[in-house]
Amino acid sequence: MTVNHGDTSGWYSSRRVGMKYSGYKVLVEEGSNRIVGAHLLGPHAEETINLFAMAIRLGLTADQLKEIRYTYPSSSDDISYMV
Repeated sequence: MTVNHGDTSGWYSSRRVGMKYSGYKVLVEEGSNRIVGAHLLGPHAEETINLFAMAIRLGLTADQLKEIRYTYPSSSDDISYMV
């Protein structure tokens, strides 16, 4: 299991709404590279987590999530940096 995590309080998506504390943790299965879990704290986490839930349900890989073009500026655009 690979665990990608980080502090996103310095990212534009957090700074533009004045979010002082934000971060993420994404669990990626070694070998298959499938997304198996995600934890989010920050602006619009409730919307972004839905995209992770969909990825888990459909068995998408981290590489497939990186290939998707997200709207900018939006919190969903940060997904490609989280995986």
